[in-house]
Amino acid sequence: MTSGFGHQALISIISHLCFIALAWWALQSLNFDKFLRANHVFQARVLFILLSIIIGSSVSNFFLDYLLWSQQLPMIFQ
Repeated sequence: MTSGFGHQALISIISHLCFIALAWWALQSLNFDKFLRANHVFQARVLFILLSIIIGSSVSNFFLDYLLWSQQLPMIFQ
């Protein structure tokens, strides 16, 4: 039974990392130069990383919830 938790944890980690990378890639298409102050490159990069983590984690949580619910759905008919 505990091996199921290990698989679930591995899937969660991989999902979060993939969706954070996907969010990072998607945010690359936006032009943030107009919204940022000059000579604040490091702060802009930190903001970019934080936005990627927030968006990627939110999408990953939705994906993992949907996966869990779809696995629990057959239990209605038991």
